[in-house]
Amino acid sequence: MDWGMKNRMSRLIKSDDERAVWLAIDHGYFLGPLSKLEEPAKTIKPLAPYADALMLTRGILRNCVDAGLDLPMILRVSGGNSIVGPALSNESIQTSVEEAIRLNASAVAFSIYVGTEHEHQTLIALGNLVNEAQRYGIPVLAVTAVGKELEKRDARYLGLCCRIASELGAQIVKTYYCEDFGKVVKSCPVPLVVAGGPKLKTGMDVLGLAHAAVNEGAAGVDMGRNIWQSDNAVGMIRAIRKIVHENASVKEASKLL
Repeated sequence: MDWGMKNRMSRLIKSDDERAVWLAIDHGYFLGPLSKLEEPAKTIKPLAPYADALMLTRGILRNCVDAGLDLPMILRVSGGNSIVGPALSNESIQTSVEEAIRLNASAVAFSIYVGTEHEHQTLIALGNLVNEAQRYGIPVLAVTAVGKELEKRDARYLGLCCRIASELGAQIVKTYYCEDFGKVVKSCPVPLVVAGGPKLKTGMDVLGLAHAAVNEGAAGVDMGRNIWQSDNAVGMIRAIRKIVHENASVKEASKLL
């Protein structure tokens, strides 16, 4: 691994504990202005100090993030679909690696849809993205997306997705937590971060998810709605950070909510 790749990875996943708390704010690329992300700049500002990286699109990065913010950016480079379209899995690359370099991104993110009609196109696109990003020492985050037509969140299926993503060269994989999650971690040779998914019922559920994930081997979390749609968003990201970086219990972390 070249120095540039190592350096970017060390900024994304802290070298002192090999853990990460990322804030995902890329949802608008297919969901539009969903609740509490109508004005991204207002959502980002109070939460950024507690995140290890932001995951977002080039439009939000250019228009809603202070250029003086010293924080790694994970640039979403896939798109072409929407929640009202015929197939949520019909994605392809819409932002180039050259654009990512221009925006000083620390990594690029691309979704794969294993088990859908667009499995082949997204897997080939991931391989092509890795080829190009590797030339410039930029890590690729493969997002094992689950579309509205497929709700398989079991260890066998997610293990398949994560292993394929790593085999195709992704340096990091984002996936869902599931029963027997430790098996998914063991079968994936690159770091895994866990998605929050749709908003959970309670704040304790969110903390429980984060705690279980890191205790079963995840490198950390990449959460969005379960943080910024919380009634106490700053308290939530601080509590998650305490779990991920300080190995706090759910009970200890909940005091920050």
